[in-house]
Amino acid sequence: MSTDTAPPPIVEASGLHTYYGSSHILHGVDLTIGAGQSVSLMGRNGMGKTTTIRSILGLTPPRRGTVAIHGRDMTGARPYHIARQGIGVVPEGRGIFPTLSVRENLIMAARPGLDGRLDWTLERVLDLFPRLAERITNMGDQLSGGEQQMLSIGRALMTNPILLVLDEATEGLAPIVRKELWAVISEVCNSGIASLLVDKDVNKLVSISDQSVILSKGRVVFSGPSSELAANPEAHLAFLGV
Repeated sequence: MSTDTAPPPIVEASGLHTYYGSSHILHGVDLTIGAGQSVSLMGRNGMGKTTTIRSILGLTPPRRGTVAIHGRDMTGARPYHIARQGIGVVPEGRGIFPTLSVRENLIMAARPGLDGRLDWTLERVLDLFPRLAERITNMGDQLSGGEQQMLSIGRALMTNPILLVLDEATEGLAPIVRKELWAVISEVCNSGIASLLVDKDVNKLVSISDQSVILSKGRVVFSGPSSELAANPEAHLAFLGV
């Protein structure tokens, strides 16, 4: 009889209660991301999406609940310890280094993946983003907003992650740039890297992701296959409509 067991999820967050000071933001949030799985995290502004990400990454540790990474309890661990578990982050606001060149921004992040993989090299990232190749010697603050976002995604890929977290990656960008970035995000998701996606474009999220989670006032009000959400427009209106 086989004794093989399935590996634990990359991330398993259970019963998260997170506060900013005395403000209770998350009320028992659960979220699971399996290997190679793409999960969309949705909700109106101020409903707890970014706080959920910060709780998972150790930036704002929950007061109650647990965050397990690869089956290991890492609740409250320092963010760099969590990042070293194979998690690449594209933060809201991009976070690139303005006084480093495109090449330097990418190279400084380069490292093998958890199992020694080097799937994402400088050459592969520049193939994915030809515009960055054209601006390889430009400083970070000499790039347009769209180019900075490409650089932020490319830098995260240079860590050879098994999970990529993208928080509002297309926010505030021109439609043509958003279209280009969605094509890249879709390609990355199809490459086998797991992803946690936050964005206001619900239709794109549903079309790309395997699972969707909707937050309302810090509580999970929907969690299930994205295909189920796509077939349930009432949920869109109830929890995501303006």
